[in-house]
Amino acid sequence: MSLIVKRRAKAAGYAAADFAAHSLRAGFLTSAAAGASLWKMRQVSRHKSVQVLSDYVRNSDLLKDHAGKDLL
Repeated sequence: MSLIVKRRAKAAGYAAADFAAHSLRAGFLTSAAAGASLWKMRQVSRHKSVQVLSDYVRNSDLLKDHAGKDLL
């Protein structure tokens, strides 16, 4: 899967080294967590374990109200 992602990124003009299947999956699940049900997320990701699926979801509010937000 990772080779497919890298080839498609390169074909689109991006640096292939900046892309991987894992980060694509984590980005998708993080975005989906903002409104999709856990059931729908599992249907797409095909995770058998809710715990493993939840490990892919990143904190999308990490920089919200961050003390150094004006420095970023």
